[in-house]
Amino acid sequence: MIEAVIFDLDGTLIQLPIDYERLFQEFKKIIKINNFHLLVETVSKLDARTRKDVFKVWDEAELAALTKMTINDEGIKIYKMFQQKPKALITLQGKALVKAALERLELSFNIIFTREDSLNRVEQLKNAAQKLETQIQNVLFVGNTENDFLAAKKVNCQFLRVK
Repeated sequence: MIEAVIFDLDGTLIQLPIDYERLFQEFKKIIKINNFHLLVETVSKLDARTRKDVFKVWDEAELAALTKMTINDEGIKIYKMFQQKPKALITLQGKALVKAALERLELSFNIIFTREDSLNRVEQLKNAAQKLETQIQNVLFVGNTENDFLAAKKVNCQFLRVK
């Protein structure tokens, strides 16, 4: 039984055309490394000051892309289908982008976890379910990537992939 729904943002509810090549060049200047195999893992290991600098550049790139944001109709349809259920949003986007995007879309969530809260999708899922006061197996996670699917599988929640 689905008691609560957790949504991913980018790729699930919206499409955000971020220029990642340019963004990674900016990160290289801040972090002073050339190899970004796993961006989230790299950023999670940074000291607080450097992470703050990376997040600032990341926020700027996201807010610049906001003007070209498009809606993922399939994700919005699922959001509306579960409108009456408790809902959480988990995302690796920043708080500034999330606030602006949700205002534009007129969407609301009981709980929101962004990259500032955690860069770990499994941790985001567990925390969201706990805050929603729902057993994780009674949660539906709506996402769009293989990593979303693997995180749902790891925590034993239900998963629905959008295109």
